[in-house]
Amino acid sequence: MVEKLWGGRFEASLDKQTEEFGASIKFEQRLAPFDLKGSLAHVKMLGETGIITAEEATTIADGLIKVEEKLMNGQIEFKIENEDIHMNMETYLHDEIGPLAGKLHTARSRNDQVATDMHLYLKSILSDVLKALRTLRETIVNLSVNHVDTLMPGYTHLQHAQPISFAQHLMAYYQMFTRDFERFEFNVKHTDMNPLGAAALAGTTFPIDRELTTSLLEFEKAYANSMDAVSDRDFILEFLSNSSLLMMHLSRLCEELLLWSSHEFNFVSLSDNYSTGSSIMPQKKNPDMSELIRGKSGRVYGNLMSLLTVMKGLPLTYNKDLQEDKEGMFDSADTILTSLSVMDGMLSTMTVNRVNMEKATEQDFSNATELADYLAAKGLPFREAHELVGQLVLICIKKGIYLQEVSLKDYQALSQLIEEDVYEVLKSRTAVSRRNSLGGTGFESIKKQIEQAKKELQK
Repeated sequence: MVEKLWGGRFEASLDKQTEEFGASIKFEQRLAPFDLKGSLAHVKMLGETGIITAEEATTIADGLIKVEEKLMNGQIEFKIENEDIHMNMETYLHDEIGPLAGKLHTARSRNDQVATDMHLYLKSILSDVLKALRTLRETIVNLSVNHVDTLMPGYTHLQHAQPISFAQHLMAYYQMFTRDFERFEFNVKHTDMNPLGAAALAGTTFPIDRELTTSLLEFEKAYANSMDAVSDRDFILEFLSNSSLLMMHLSRLCEELLLWSSHEFNFVSLSDNYSTGSSIMPQKKNPDMSELIRGKSGRVYGNLMSLLTVMKGLPLTYNKDLQEDKEGMFDSADTILTSLSVMDGMLSTMTVNRVNMEKATEQDFSNATELADYLAAKGLPFREAHELVGQLVLICIKKGIYLQEVSLKDYQALSQLIEEDVYEVLKSRTAVSRRNSLGGTGFESIKKQIEQAKKELQK
């Protein structure tokens, strides 16, 4: 039987199925570099505090560096019988330096060790996510700069509502992704904490220096409570929650791209690099990447619900249930980083069909609000103006014409307040240009939004 590092109290070994069921090494392998980093900081602290001799600390550190080199060179074989990433790494250290490897675990437990690994891992992932979000936001701003004067219908209930600038639509997503960026930034605050030194749950009798390991691992601060340190998974839950909101925003944008690239809309054409064909219909160009991002939102939501469910009934402190905290975190990290990259690629390479977009604002009644506002500005109570315009729209529908095709005579029969300038008011470009209230779709308003965004991205 393979000797377990915890096996002194046991007379029998685990059966094969139970050993495989309990082992976490199958999915913990990506924690290896972080586990070694934590161990190097820990052994340096053990040496500097005199808990082990300086010579022992140097030997252990040299051994860890050799294991690290083997890991980078692909020479590490992860074994189920060693259960987890910590015992796998310690076994390789033992192969390098012998029984002295056992002193590495002085004043440390796998409980604070795994928590440290995950804090280090997620801290690195958050850095990557923030970079990817910044890149996507820059792409949206650059796209908006080129489409301030590109008109399209704005929708409510997926019905034509009012004409807007395409840049206004894009900048709405910039705002969503900026809020995502801010949430992940705040997530860093609760991830940038050092659990190392909490040991199993109660701290240790050894004279450790947690401030030293906090500094060596470049954490902002150490956990103030040892029980909280080993049982806290809020930082992962925040990450999963933030990831779910991000995927929801990406999914909404994907849904827009799917609609806009359809034959009925024909507002945009996605690059061949982000499209696929059909095995039976040769004419098809499918926006599969948008559909995949939309679909992958479900798995990220599931990862959040999974960990919330794991955590909801756990008494303090460590419980084996917490082994279930990693796979969802890894999966969500992979999913959002890939989704952000693919979305950035789709947006930066798509073709915008400006003519079709603007044409869609001229063959509808999205200028009806302009006529109601026109009458209200001339003194007619808005409710009365709304009623009159509604009646006129109904008449137009029955005649098969649009508001801009109504004669001045018929307009003045509706209201003497209407003059020839109404036709300029009814133009979609006029309608958009006049809406320069703060945050509005007016061209000047959008330029201000873009300038503000550029300043934010420079921070």
